[in-house]
Amino acid sequence: QVQLVESGGGLVQPGGSLRLSCAASGFTLEYYAIGWFRQAPGKEREGVSCISASDGSTYYADSVKGRFTISRDNAKNTVYLQMHSLKPEDTALYYCATGPFRRSTLLHDEFDHWGQGTQVTVSS
Repeated sequence: QVQLVESGGGLVQPGGSLRLSCAASGFTLEYYAIGWFRQAPGKEREGVSCISASDGSTYYADSVKGRFTISRDNAKNTVYLQMHSLKPEDTALYYCATGPFRRSTLLHDEFDHWGQGTQVTVSS
């Protein structure tokens, strides 16, 4: 059974850091591009970052460029999202999913095998 499981969310103060993990089971993650998305209450799901399967190319939404870093550890079958300088507007439920890597966009309706999400709350 193909499954992605997110973890690492929590409550953090503005300016703080968190590292999210997306662990795969039932398939070999290194053959798939993985995207991170987030959804805040009352808002649409937003693409945050994506990493390609082939050469590790990355995409970041403008709202997180310079603050978030996506990476993969194929030996652990896991993709990470390192988040620094967190802001209250980063508060959301964060998801990972498999889908196509594109250099200029990240569309949630092209992605599949969604995990259950991990909550990130940035508040003082």
